[in-house]
Amino acid sequence: MPLHPVIASVTARIIERSQPYRSAYLARLELARRQGVQRGALGCTNLAHGFAAFPANDKLVLKEQRKPSVAIVSSYNDMLSAHQPFEHFPAKIKAAVREAGGVAQFAGGTPAMCDGVTQGQPGMELSLFSRDTIAMATAVALSHNMFDAAVYLGICDKIVPGLLIGALHYSHLPAVFIPGGPMTTGMANSEKARIRQLYAQGKLSREELLEAESRSYHSAGTCTFYGTANSNQMLMEVMGLHLPGAAFITPGTPLRDALTAAAAQRAVQIVDEAGEYLPVGHVVDEKAIVNAIVALLTTGGSTNHTMHLVAIARAAGIVIDWNDFNDLSSAVPLLARIYPNGEADVNHFHAAGGTGYVIRELLDAGLLHEDVKTILGQGLRKHAAEPLLIDDKLVWRDAPAASGDENVIRPASNPFSADGGLRLMSGNLGRSVIKVSAVKPQYRVIRAPAIVFDSQDDFLHAFSDGKLDRDFVAVVRFQGPRANGMPELHSLTPALGVLQDAGRHVALVTDGRMSGASGKVPAAIHVSPEVLAGGPLGRVRTGDMILLDAEQGILQALVPDEDWDARAVPVPHLASNEVGHGRELFAMFRAAVTTAEEGAATFGLPPLIKRVDPEINQPGGNTDAKEFSDEDTLIKHKPAAIEKETR
Repeated sequence: MPLHPVIASVTARIIERSQPYRSAYLARLELARRQGVQRGALGCTNLAHGFAAFPANDKLVLKEQRKPSVAIVSSYNDMLSAHQPFEHFPAKIKAAVREAGGVAQFAGGTPAMCDGVTQGQPGMELSLFSRDTIAMATAVALSHNMFDAAVYLGICDKIVPGLLIGALHYSHLPAVFIPGGPMTTGMANSEKARIRQLYAQGKLSREELLEAESRSYHSAGTCTFYGTANSNQMLMEVMGLHLPGAAFITPGTPLRDALTAAAAQRAVQIVDEAGEYLPVGHVVDEKAIVNAIVALLTTGGSTNHTMHLVAIARAAGIVIDWNDFNDLSSAVPLLARIYPNGEADVNHFHAAGGTGYVIRELLDAGLLHEDVKTILGQGLRKHAAEPLLIDDKLVWRDAPAASGDENVIRPASNPFSADGGLRLMSGNLGRSVIKVSAVKPQYRVIRAPAIVFDSQDDFLHAFSDGKLDRDFVAVVRFQGPRANGMPELHSLTPALGVLQDAGRHVALVTDGRMSGASGKVPAAIHVSPEVLAGGPLGRVRTGDMILLDAEQGILQALVPDEDWDARAVPVPHLASNEVGHGRELFAMFRAAVTTAEEGAATFGLPPLIKRVDPEINQPGGNTDAKEFSDEDTLIKHKPAAIEKETR
């Protein structure tokens, strides 16, 4: 099947837009590669420090500098259910790498926080910024220059994007991502949602709510709904950074252990010296980013990735924006319904065909780039497979030819909908995104008066006091990354759901986030620019008529232009958001962060002025690249990813 014309055209414009940044990025990758095995650049004192605590045999391997050294970067802690299984992974990885002829070292750990714990709490204001903190922690872990490749242990919301951003800044190192898998299925998601709404109405006690939540989140492993954590896993698969089918194998099983060992050994096989060099900076290219967006859309994944994928792309010198998401969404069919877009959880999705089935269907429909590099080499088709153990040996077979349950996953010829359900919204309120894959058609166009809130607490107090039993659009402002770190406003979902179920026409408009749990109530989120940056959402007054039209992509305050233009953005009262719970430590993030559409990032695109002149950068040398202008630079020895010499 030829590539779909929309996929082709969006990819082409991303390549053109990104060319100067991507070229600079690849030049730096080549420079780092030419410096040779990193241990060879270390002095004897440095190297002795690097293996002082190692067992004698591993120390000997590192001394000889002839066999690969693999870094383990882990986000383990035993408070997050998804990350608790990682406690035992380093020992398994070290053993597998030894068997493959290399050595693995635990290079460093990163923070890992759970949005499910911090929802509605001050700690949530650190959540988004934890992504870039994790990226920096990853860079610190790799800074010792002891390594030929790295494996990354992470699953949840900001953690996988942070690990990948950090990995991409060590572009010359091969990277293999190793998931831990989801917990087994607990309470049905529809029942969980019903109980939350009953609690929001005051019809259940806190004890009853806690008992229900404990039956939903009950063991080690990832939460089973299709939020950001499990969207991360889908994207790692389609970007070729996982072994095929690794995402949704439950923890503590023989198959999970076999996949972990095989992933570690694959890292050994793709180092530069092994002859099959697959650095992460070559794997994550423009086509891989487009594939990731397509996978997000076709599965109804987390809206958080309208920021995370932008930031990941920037780290690789690739520039994408919400127009790209919107245009791809128009061409990509919805092939999966996983809660909150349906009733099934990720275990049902995996049993019905899972990631391999989706990849195969999209490839056959011309909706994914097949000609990409993955950790298995050339071509995404190898990832249209599922793993299994036969006589204790790990093998892969082709993804199933038919869906195991078309209520959960469907072929491209019979999708749940013709588009991906993610829309760009624009108008005099700014630019935002909305996910409508779980919103019924009759709720996708709302015309109602605004009620303005400066926090989610203000909204919840008004709901508890019975003041919101009407048609309205909730405008929750000062929730962007500059204002308070852009916390998720998931606490609003049950209350808005109650009002909608009661027949009220309600919607949410905010410069904050709603996360992968965006559900049945229309929510225009990530409004950019945010109010604190002078965004027009700050001009809205209670009583203004708001049009939210998710079908046409319109987000408009129906206010006369002369009145609208004369309004000032109010001064926020944010002192309470700046201190306590560590928030003062993140002041620099709030001051430096980009807009949501730019990835809500605190780092920039690769500088354009440095280029590689390999004649001054011999292996083992320490001479920096000369600085040239873009116009007069010649890359004499180009990476394979550059098709022609660039002047």
